[in-house]
Amino acid sequence: MFLGRARELDVLTELGASNRPELFVLYGRRRVGKTELLQQFCRGRRAVYFLAAQVREKDNLRAFRDALAEGLNDPLAANVEFPDWGSALSFAAERAREQSLVLVLDEFPYLCEATKGLPSIVQRFWDTRAKASKLMLVLCGSQVSFMENEVLAETSPLFGRRTGQRRLEPLRPPDALRFFEAWPLRERVLGYAMLGGMPAYLRRFDPVRSLRENTLREVLRPEGYLFDEVNFLLRAELTSPATYNSILAAVARGAEKLGDVALTVGIDSPTANKYMTTLRDLQLVEREVPLTDPDPLRSRRGTYRVADRFLAFHFRHVQPNAALIQSGRGEAVWERAIEPDLDRLHDDALVDCAIDHMRTAAAEMVGDEIVETARHAGTLVRAVARTSGGVGVAAVIPPRGSTGLAGLSAEIASLKPALGARIVTLVYRLAEGGAEPLIPERLAEGALA
Repeated sequence: MFLGRARELDVLTELGASNRPELFVLYGRRRVGKTELLQQFCRGRRAVYFLAAQVREKDNLRAFRDALAEGLNDPLAANVEFPDWGSALSFAAERAREQSLVLVLDEFPYLCEATKGLPSIVQRFWDTRAKASKLMLVLCGSQVSFMENEVLAETSPLFGRRTGQRRLEPLRPPDALRFFEAWPLRERVLGYAMLGGMPAYLRRFDPVRSLRENTLREVLRPEGYLFDEVNFLLRAELTSPATYNSILAAVARGAEKLGDVALTVGIDSPTANKYMTTLRDLQLVEREVPLTDPDPLRSRRGTYRVADRFLAFHFRHVQPNAALIQSGRGEAVWERAIEPDLDRLHDDALVDCAIDHMRTAAAEMVGDEIVETARHAGTLVRAVARTSGGVGVAAVIPPRGSTGLAGLSAEIASLKPALGARIVTLVYRLAEGGAEPLIPERLAEGALA
């Protein structure tokens, strides 16, 4: 199932059809769908897809030779021995002299581990041999910090060579919900609430089974694909995962201020801030400042939250109950820890959906582009926004089981000192079907007077 990557696929398709040399850098967290996107792009094209391994340079060069022979359907290539990556890339460029060729080097950081100075080798190749070809070279990697610092940064030999780049993000809520189209709407929203927008996680939940069954199979038993996934992720991305584990656990369980996080973990605030900066760079944690704050850059009202929904679910529900899960008591964890929290998870996920709609599709309803969005801790107003023209926007989500808007006028009035006298109000109600879980409606001007 390939969902939600139409825009990214269009960009790759446009570059692939340019008939000139292109160097595209694609990166993002593990499981976010980079490999699936690239394989989808290569389908039906003259392309060579090579997935690097953590092996010696010679072994990767031989595997690359085999990928060339298969992708080009060239038996002669199977007999070539490449002494180094310069000659291997030059061979590919020669095959792209008259006809376009897509060459994907997936997990590029693995190649750099085995071949010191590989970015410089690629730079030299790109400045000489690639210029006379119709080669589209794609460098792809899951180590976000490596790709940003060693491939895209100003200090990298490859700086200024790329013709396009993309940090692949998790799927938007509407696309994530499409993985469970046969489920009732509440379960679809809860599926997103637990797993977030990571395609590899969403794909593990079988739409034929219920949310409860899938959670028990994939998360709440030691053999489950997602039971230990967070530990794998942190070990792959971070040098000291134990401290990061503790920080993420503290934030997921309610420590919102830096000082509270430091106190919970048992480290000083400057150290906590250093770790938090890394987590923010990886987009695992985000700092939210209320849009109503008059000085957001210097605000002391900012709070931290775990940005990834599955990490938040793991540290709130799975990690504290790991011993029970290891002993085969996953059902007890569901009944005692998860089931009582489903309403909160559902409510929180709906706020994600409303914010996503404001960012991507509400401009026409509002009459202007929305440039800032943020959560808001109101009873009815759950998110706020500001347009490019300075108009405030309030996103209203009526509480579960309620359709009335009593008290809304007072909440809107309290926002006016920060958002301005004119506030556009969007009311989001649960949909019965379709891709979007919420149906937005703009309240008429003066409706709350």
